[in-house]
Amino acid sequence: MNGFPLLTLLTVLPVVGAAVALFSGKHARGVALTTTLAGLALALTVWTKLPADGSIGLVERAAWAPSLGIEYHLGVDGLGALMLVLSAIVTLMSVDAAHRVHRQPGLYFALVLLLEAGLFGSFTALNFFHWFLFWELSLIPAFFLIKLWGGAKRGPAATQFFVYTMAGSVALLLAFLAVFLSTGSMDFERLTTMAATGALEQAVTAHLGPVMMWLAVGVLAGFAVKVPLMPFHTWLPAAYSEAPSPVTMLLTGAMSKMGVYGLLRIALPLFGHQIAQIRTPLLTLAVLTVVMGAWAAAAQKDLKRVFAYSSVNHLGYCLLGIFAIAVPATGTAAQTSQAAALNGVILQMFNHGVTAAALFWFVAMLQERSGGERGIDHFGGLRKPAPVLAGLMGIALFSSLGLPGLNGFVGEFLIFRGVFPLTWVAASISILGLLVTAAVILTVIQKVFTGPLPEKWANFTDMHGGERLAMAPVIGLMLLIGLLPQLIVDSVNPTVVNLLAHWKF
Repeated sequence: MNGFPLLTLLTVLPVVGAAVALFSGKHARGVALTTTLAGLALALTVWTKLPADGSIGLVERAAWAPSLGIEYHLGVDGLGALMLVLSAIVTLMSVDAAHRVHRQPGLYFALVLLLEAGLFGSFTALNFFHWFLFWELSLIPAFFLIKLWGGAKRGPAATQFFVYTMAGSVALLLAFLAVFLSTGSMDFERLTTMAATGALEQAVTAHLGPVMMWLAVGVLAGFAVKVPLMPFHTWLPAAYSEAPSPVTMLLTGAMSKMGVYGLLRIALPLFGHQIAQIRTPLLTLAVLTVVMGAWAAAAQKDLKRVFAYSSVNHLGYCLLGIFAIAVPATGTAAQTSQAAALNGVILQMFNHGVTAAALFWFVAMLQERSGGERGIDHFGGLRKPAPVLAGLMGIALFSSLGLPGLNGFVGEFLIFRGVFPLTWVAASISILGLLVTAAVILTVIQKVFTGPLPEKWANFTDMHGGERLAMAPVIGLMLLIGLLPQLIVDSVNPTVVNLLAHWKF
């Protein structure tokens, strides 16, 4: 170990909190709130200790099973640290939103904290074995949270979620076993260095033959399910709509980012050359995810399904940026475009996580006040009895729309700024996604908050003081990042430059 094991403490903290919450009964939510607040403080501490050059910092390293290539190896750069902060924020939001969990609250909040531990471990591990443990750990509590506390169709939704993500995990595991058999290593940094020099492909070819492309496809499939990339997305609408809204906040705000993170930490560094060879079909799928995700959202009548497909659309922009940069940079202009797109992807991950989690939190508030209603046509005119709810949810909706001045705009702008010079056709078609998304968001605002007020909602209650206090920092963050994106970009850009310098396409 090098210095104080801050990353280990961050990962162990929610595990300890889960153990305490499990036996705390009605006080479990208080335990979870305390634990997640402490986790956020530690994550912000990690953020302040990043190396200025964008390299991996806060490294913790110890022998585990050297003969098997297994090592306890932790570390973060700007990408990993930002995902830690996002995970901490979204988990805190989820716990705060789950004030109506009365059935087995100890088990519920213990599972939420275990899920947070899985997120923290995934974003800090730099050895595949160690990373894979946490990747799978996050899956188990998510399954039970959907299965035990979900809606009427929670069983099939939980099973579909589990089967899809497990299939992706199997593809990842098989690909990395092949890499380990060829190199004797599971260390991300060492394998990245080998890939940059061509030694990784030579080792795999020497041991297993010309299978490098198949390994790349296996890794891509594993992450494509998690993001998700169309057509691997079909588990998402059911899981998002049937899960309790606080759990949906975790699924969309944090867990979906594990897939994007995996593409940036594992797929591009190790298989960048292979991804560049199949860049056109991957870009086609990314554009399909952007455009069809938006059109699917427009066709929905359930608010949770609207925002579920909207999440597919917004994460499609991340995929568009990632696949667009998978091309050899032939000059300064191309390098600048790659850096802009990658900065946009990382910023979009954070912004979407905060905004999407907030939207599902607002849906939970609507359900609580309406007896479970969440149909887009079931409301109308709510701006009159609930002006604060309408105003604050409107800010979150406009952030999702990408309104300049709010956080959702900056990431999307940087992605298109970088992608257009690299592949103008994909960027041009993807703009359709922006237009349809705008129509979807404006339709939600119109049907839920404007027009005549149905008589049954005459006594619809506005947000109370506790809800306003809880939502204020989230809305404030949307405004702050929208106006001062350099608060994140200045810390992330050195990591972006460092990553691009070590990737080979």
